[in-house]
Amino acid sequence: MRDLRELPKAHLHLHFTGSMRHGTLLELAERDGIALPDQLVEDWPPKLSAADEKGWFRFQRLYDVARSVLRTEDDVRRLVREAAEDDVLDGGRWLEIQVDPSGYGARFGGITAFTDLVLDAVAEASADTGLGIAVVIAANRTRHPLDARTLARLAAQYAGRGVVGFGLSNDERRGSTADFAPAFRIAERAGLLLAPHGGELRGPEHIRVCLDALGADRLGHGVRSAEDPALLDRIVEAGVALEVCPVSNVALGVYSDLTSVPLPTLLAAGATVALGADDPLLFGSRLAGQYATMRAAHELTDEQLADLARMSVAASRAPESVRAAIGADIDAWLAADPARMEP
Repeated sequence: MRDLRELPKAHLHLHFTGSMRHGTLLELAERDGIALPDQLVEDWPPKLSAADEKGWFRFQRLYDVARSVLRTEDDVRRLVREAAEDDVLDGGRWLEIQVDPSGYGARFGGITAFTDLVLDAVAEASADTGLGIAVVIAANRTRHPLDARTLARLAAQYAGRGVVGFGLSNDERRGSTADFAPAFRIAERAGLLLAPHGGELRGPEHIRVCLDALGADRLGHGVRSAEDPALLDRIVEAGVALEVCPVSNVALGVYSDLTSVPLPTLLAAGATVALGADDPLLFGSRLAGQYATMRAAHELTDEQLADLARMSVAASRAPESVRAAIGADIDAWLAADPARMEP
């Protein structure tokens, strides 16, 4: 069993505030006298469930409290730098971090100014750590679809300048997904990757809406496509990648335990799967942990884990030269003698 922290991989499903280190959250809250709920202090990581809207509300409340500790530009730069450092420690070679600027704009001079700040922080962190980093701008489905159009235009302005995709996040049971189609057409015309959340809290019927109305290139989660073989075949044929986040699936009550996460079903059908950590701050598990839990739960071989890493790279918007370099290093990881690697 080779060391999964040494396996080169891409990370395609990581939310901005959710990437924060727990220690950083505590330090910044203490600095500004922000009272944190027990679930973010003594009872961390919190016990969560989104089986109903009240459960999601409690999850979102914790996320909003965590976001409130980001008060200065240095806080934002620190968050991005530490997220990059943590990914590198976990074998990350490319990161696409997702952010909704409208959740931060009021404190940082507007959504354009905040996007500029994030992209500058990303450039600094990438230079310091060697990790390739890009940004996916995401709209919030609990806000009006016109707000999503504004964010899509913002993302389009930065296409080719650090922003590679456009997403749609928050509780997928809220609102009408089809109403966000005009925003996704704006992003599509700009050549951006289309990556809405779908197929976690809702099932196959919502995945179809994400495919038909939004034209998804990748699905944030998409794990419940395993419930519908015909839909899964369509996803495979269309080459739509699935950003599967096992630990958060279990924490939010989508599956009862890690052995129930249907990764083997997805792989057997030929789906492209990229494992992601989602919100390590709230779920307590980072990138390598997703690979480790799936290795243990489904007895995956190192060859299968290497294939998962290759798929994460293939589903990314990393430059071709970066993809080739990561691919070569994945081959080297697999060729190495596991007896000579750290456990």
